[in-house]
Amino acid sequence: MNRLLHANSLALLMAYVLLTASCGNVFVRGAINPGSQSTDGTVSIVQFSSGSGGVSITIITLTSNGMANTLNFCGDQRPLFPTSQQVQLSFMPGTPCANVRSVHRI
Repeated sequence: MNRLLHANSLALLMAYVLLTASCGNVFVRGAINPGSQSTDGTVSIVQFSSGSGGVSITIITLTSNGMANTLNFCGDQRPLFPTSQQVQLSFMPGTPCANVRSVHRI
């Protein structure tokens, strides 16, 4: 009985890992500093917002495989994200905006 319970638990764990690993572009956020993150896609929308409190944010939307991913970057980053250009980028998450580490056109 104990061996059967262990085997079932292992099977459920493996199914969970396989299902979540196949999703792609999965971001895990929490209290732990995640370090640098990266993503890629085609730049579809670029907006600049100079909000209250003196914080300016560049809002970009990347599309990839029919999915949209919107990111907020600190400062005016519009020159880094030409519309319709495919890019791969690395960034440090933050609140209220992330910091761009690198952008490469693909």
